[in-house]
Amino acid sequence: MNGEGRVVLVTAASRGIGEAVARRLHGDGYRLALLARSAEVVELARELDAVAVQGSVTEPADLQRLVDEAVAGYGRVDGAVINTGHSAKGELLELTDEQWHAGLDLLLLLTVRLARILTPMLESRGGGALVNVSAFGAREPSLDFPISSALRAALGGFTKLYADRYAAAGIRMNAVLPGFVDSYPVDAATRSRIPAGRPARVDEIAATVAWLMSDDASYVTGQSLVVDGGLTWGF
Repeated sequence: MNGEGRVVLVTAASRGIGEAVARRLHGDGYRLALLARSAEVVELARELDAVAVQGSVTEPADLQRLVDEAVAGYGRVDGAVINTGHSAKGELLELTDEQWHAGLDLLLLLTVRLARILTPMLESRGGGALVNVSAFGAREPSLDFPISSALRAALGGFTKLYADRYAAAGIRMNAVLPGFVDSYPVDAATRSRIPAGRPARVDEIAATVAWLMSDDASYVTGQSLVVDGGLTWGF
């Protein structure tokens, strides 16, 4: 799966799934522009010969700056991997309005805002690919992750709506829904729930993202692909 010099944005790229995606895409020949709050993104970008922007995925000005820096550095953008952090957890009806609104910015509006910026550019180039890194709760909600489950389900809806609207323009949008991943501790009780008997490695999630970004997935759009070792029951 050769990126052939295509330019891709990766958000929340300094560690975990975001870092693994950046490393995989770099290995596949993509040129990258990386966004993260941590200064580690600068070191990673230096290692991968990428553009780095230190900022927040919930700040529209930082998203615009990421796109602007990518265009300034490479002259174009061909797609994005839209990854983010985790929302607040808690008892369902004890979560505050502020926590729900923060989750909306983090888990849904990030994709909406970046799509607004990128879509005209991708249309003018004749197409592109966008991949949202979501979570298994979008398919099978969990009371352990109430904000994430509800708003990532909404992200799945937006993914399908966007795909329907822009497929004819050659722009694809899909979502990857990881289960538990080894970038966070997974206790024995949780591990016992996973048919595969282990959490995913971040490079396994990155490989799925890379496939969806590639021409090998050229007829795949509007999909929410669960990568969870058999954890969820949906089919």
